Amino acid sequence: MSDHQNLRVVLASRPVGRPKSSDFRFEHAPIPEPGDGQVLLEIQTLSLDPYMRWRVSAAKSYAPPIEIGDVIVGGTVARIKASRHPDWREGEIVLSESGWQRYALSDGSGLRRLDPAIAPPSTALGVLGMPGFTAYGGLLNIGQPKPGETVVVAAASGAVGSIVGQIARIHGARAVGIAGGPEKCAFVKNELGFDAVVDHHAPDFAQKLAEACPDGIDVYFENVSGHVWDAVLPLLNDFARVPVCGLIANYNDDPSTSSGPDRLPATMREVLARRITLRGFLVFDFTDAQEQEFQRQAAQWIKEGKLRWREDVVDGLEQAPQAFIGLLDGRNFGKLVVRVAP
Repeated sequence: MSDHQNLRVVLASRPVGRPKSSDFRFEHAPIPEPGDGQVLLEIQTLSLDPYMRWRVSAAKSYAPPIEIGDVIVGGTVARIKASRHPDWREGEIVLSESGWQRYALSDGSGLRRLDPAIAPPSTALGVLGMPGFTAYGGLLNIGQPKPGETVVVAAASGAVGSIVGQIARIHGARAVGIAGGPEKCAFVKNELGFDAVVDHHAPDFAQKLAEACPDGIDVYFENVSGHVWDAVLPLLNDFARVPVCGLIANYNDDPSTSSGPDRLPATMREVLARRITLRGFLVFDFTDAQEQEFQRQAAQWIKEGKLRWREDVVDGLEQAPQAFIGLLDGRNFGKLVVRVAP
């Protein structure tokens, strides 16, 4: 592709069930020229996150769906290639919401300066970004773990789950992770320092989870749903708290053909009997002041070696659709990002 063209990935059709490569389309366009009060961003790193599956669906959700023909949304780390804005200089590295493309224009609103001397810029898409703050806000505001309690988190090797368990341990709780496969489980236990980890692919998964939680579960951070929730529900203690962050096991379900078990009656019975707090949330629910406190604390925890992370890096914007499909299948290992530019 010419250096004078902008590569963009747009929504070609709304996925039905599991997304397909044909649901995405590559387009080439001239690199835009910034006008007065604008900057031209050269995207370096693109974040891939499960919430994007909702945004390509027409179903009612917390945000408007991406329209057919529009660039797929996503957080990005970018370099300011050209500036006609008084507050932004060429060469600065910024966090933006520029989506799946190589270049984008911005009026400066919503940009955040990044200092590569403090941490690799890509961490602004993961441990020091939206996933990290999602873990921090959901766990501490809704989960409210107390010293000695048991906190269980699904997708424990992922961008959000890995941070949840580490913050739980920092606050004196016992962290139990659920992950898929021996390699991910070893990472959660040995690298992240969880107290225990259980492989949800194991045929005796429910029994293994019960053995890892002999005193029951006080906080369950839900990222998955499906058969993982089935194993967790009987173990929840009275007054357990369940922050509901994601339901990735169901994101590709086709409502017109879905015939899975109806979990609602059993769930609501236990919610009532055990006085369980079950609350969905979005990262936008938490305040700017909390985000600033998170940034301060997370940077300090990283400096002290208490907070670790892993990135799964895919090279080339052309690989974004397949990487995203793999994310929904659980094939990523850590925070999934696309390296758009060297």
